[in-house]
Amino acid sequence: MGRSSSGFVAGLTAAALAAVGFLAYQASATAPSPAELAAKPTTPSTAPSATASGKPKPSKDPLALPAASGSGERVVYALADRRVWLVNAKNQVTRSFSVMPSTVNPPPGAYAVTSRSGAVRGSDGVQIEHVVRFATVQDVSVGFSAAVDGSTPEPDPSRKTGGIRMKRADGDALWTFAVIGAKVVVVA
Repeated sequence: MGRSSSGFVAGLTAAALAAVGFLAYQASATAPSPAELAAKPTTPSTAPSATASGKPKPSKDPLALPAASGSGERVVYALADRRVWLVNAKNQVTRSFSVMPSTVNPPPGAYAVTSRSGAVRGSDGVQIEHVVRFATVQDVSVGFSAAVDGSTPEPDPSRKTGGIRMKRADGDALWTFAVIGAKVVVVA
């Protein structure tokens, strides 16, 4: 090879190195940082776990009625899940919805609806409707209600309130379902 061909090879080598350098830069710019890699689980969290038989273990449905919630027609309120289920006499869920708990919670157990109010001002000063009371804890009445303005904000932790808030449509359904004496089951 002559001088011109060695210059050509040198030019190709330089171009190849530049291309590899550019691709390496692009890869490093889009790759996750070591901190991001450390924060991610090494196995996919959505994959079902296997049982001893090797069959996948079914995932728990977060909307499923809690197993230890009694039987028959009832309102089920799960404290940890912040969810309510309306259950008919055949143990079928007719409606389920999320709620915003109050600062005072009833202990797990079975209760009965003791009073109802169509529209009042809540202990937090908010105008509410379809109030369904079922417990008294620390001299605070505990019950379900919906804010007339449709809001479900976190309650002020410095105040003792018993209003378990829900959306207005859910409040309408609970109002129709939970008459005086209706069973309310609270689960952890």
